[in-house]
Amino acid sequence: MAKISGEEIGRLIEEGSMHSCAKRSRSSCAKLIAAADLPSKFGNFQVFAFETGDGKEHVAFTCGNVLNKENVPVRIHSECLTGDAIGSLRCDCGPQLQASLRQIAKRRRGIVVYLRQEGRGIGLVNKIRAYQLQDSGLDTVEANKVLGFRPDERTYGIAAHMLNAFHVKSIKLISNNPSKFNELRKHGIRIIGRIPLTIKPNKYNIKYLKTKKSKLGQLLDNVA
Repeated sequence: MAKISGEEIGRLIEEGSMHSCAKRSRSSCAKLIAAADLPSKFGNFQVFAFETGDGKEHVAFTCGNVLNKENVPVRIHSECLTGDAIGSLRCDCGPQLQASLRQIAKRRRGIVVYLRQEGRGIGLVNKIRAYQLQDSGLDTVEANKVLGFRPDERTYGIAAHMLNAFHVKSIKLISNNPSKFNELRKHGIRIIGRIPLTIKPNKYNIKYLKTKKSKLGQLLDNVA
């Protein structure tokens, strides 16, 4: 299967070293600084590391050669330590990430942009605080508000910059979240379609999923 070649990676890294954002957008700037092959249980990927204006370490996982391509399947995934690494059943994050990687590997082309935006942008410790409030009866939106946060604190400027680093011309977004479409389009990303993620609910996350559907407007057809 074709992949981004070493020569192409060298050019991308050189572009990153020369890239400079306007002052008003430096917080969402992303410069490619390193890349490597990454075989996984889902398929053969490459991993690309970015230096970004928010001081966090974001990465992109690519399958196939996505440079300058149209209709690229893309998942913008926000970090969830408990779901992605530990297999928490309180959310659908881990299954969404795994399903996205499987879909992309099956299509033999695509990108997973992995953003360090734990807990819908409130951070790991505050996410655990929110969990504690949810254990007392609040839903995920109510818990965020009690802690002084908006229901969703995430931003997608860096994700757009990362996609632009690959010169992607248009994407099909793997997502159930309409706000991601709106935000990415604001940053100039051309989205030509949606690839749904259908994750079977369980008894631990059904309330969470119902809240995401009713209060956050997520497109969850399998959640009543």
